[in-house]
Amino acid sequence: MHTAAPHFVVHLVGPGGAGKTTAGPLLAGRLGWRFVDLDREFIAREGDVAAYMAVHGYAGYAQRNVAVYREAMNARSAPTVFALSSGFMTYGATTEAQYAVLRQAIEHGALTALLLPSFDLETCVEAIVQRQLARPYLSGNRANEEARIRERFPAFMALQCARFDSSEAPRELAMRIEQFVRARCAA
Repeated sequence: MHTAAPHFVVHLVGPGGAGKTTAGPLLAGRLGWRFVDLDREFIAREGDVAAYMAVHGYAGYAQRNVAVYREAMNARSAPTVFALSSGFMTYGATTEAQYAVLRQAIEHGALTALLLPSFDLETCVEAIVQRQLARPYLSGNRANEEARIRERFPAFMALQCARFDSSEAPRELAMRIEQFVRARCAA
């Protein structure tokens, strides 16, 4: 049973390894909502992300990823929990014509939640790097993963949205975000 009208959307934002795709399905299940992983949506439409970037570059990937997000948003017909790609909130303002407006709308959305394993830079970097390097499907190395989170951390910390420490067990995190969502939906 859905707990809200079809227009409700939770956006989970944060770096890779923050817990969006682990806690997201648990949250969606608790709410009785649909779960969408933007990375999976991209792969379903375009194939491997690294291969796409090899051909189109990061800017081309970012532009297409914004388009995939819009397509997925337009296709939904029920309340949805969206796990956004790790860099989605850090793309350049010129990624596509309306990206800055879209980014601002997500950032200031009543149901947007930033997930970070710590709000301290060094603790966050170590946790993210450990999580990312434990993923067998990623070909990253420690230096690249560390540089990526160090570069993006200030942008994530500057976001004006609800923040959640994702260092706890995924079920506990999903429960805390569920409480936040239910309170916001009731207001």
